[in-house]
This record gives sequence, structure tokens and C-alpha cells, in this order.
Amino acid sequence: MRIAALAISAFAALAMAMPAAALTVEAKVSTEFQEKLVDDLGVRESKVLTDTLTRKITDVFAQRGVNADRVVVTIEDAKPNRPTWEQVSNKPGLDPMRSISIGGARVNGIAYDASGKEVGRLDYDWYETNLENVVASTTWTDARTAFDRFSRRFADQLS
Repeated sequence: MRIAALAISAFAALAMAMPAAALTVEAKVSTEFQEKLVDDLGVRESKVLTDTLTRKITDVFAQRGVNADRVVVTIEDAKPNRPTWEQVSNKPGLDPMRSISIGGARVNGIAYDASGKEVGRLDYDWYETNLENVVASTTWTDARTAFDRFSRRFADQLS
């Protein structure tokens, strides 16, 4: 009986510590970038990028206590630091480890409150400018950096 009471009180404490409503993040890619994915980068990269952006926004907004109910973000462009699997399979001369390039991303987002009213909007892009910074990069390192910077600036704007 004591264990059940302890478990119930622990659950209640956790429920009170959690925010009242969870943030919903809808991440998508623009039609222009979707064409680039189909033609060159590979369609599977869309899920990799949107999942990464969704996680980053969710984490940063939670850390900073942003009061938004829903965020809609669109990846307008992204450039990889290393060839994607699709590029490597389509172009045999590409080396997935030694081929490097300057990457980054362009993202826009709109945040809404629980009533559906727009509470903020941000258009952001960031691309690496120095190839020397790319040496230890993975395929989407600079795009992830752009997503991180976008998420932090958007959270700051909404706080």
C-alpha cells in the first residue's frame, strides 16, 4: 500500500512538473528543395533533415520555456558537407570520406499559440564560409549547425 501511494505521489509530481501542453513541430521541405532531393541528394535525406530539425526545435524550446503550442518549419535549402548516399551511388568518383564541401541550410518558421494565433515568425540561413572548418564534418554537420542557430534565435525571439 505504501509503495502504491509513493508511486502515485511521484507520478503526480512528474505530471505537475511537465508543461501543460506539448509543443507540436511540423517540419517539412519546400517544393524547390524537394526537387533537389529527388534529382541529386536523395529522397531519404528529407526524413533525416526534418527529424533533426524537429528534435532541435523541441529541445531548445523546452529548455528555454517557450510558450508556443505549434511550430511549422520549412527547410528551404540545405547543402551537405559530404556526399549523400544517393550522390555516392550515382557518381562513382565521389569519395564519401575525402569529398568535402561547404554546407548549411535556409529555414523559415512560424509559431502559433494554443488558439492558433501567430506569435512569431523567423526566416534564417547560415552557410559555412571556410572549407578548413569542414574537415571533421559528417554529411549534414553545417545544416545541423544552421538548425541549432535557427532554433535558438527563434526561441529567443519568442521568449
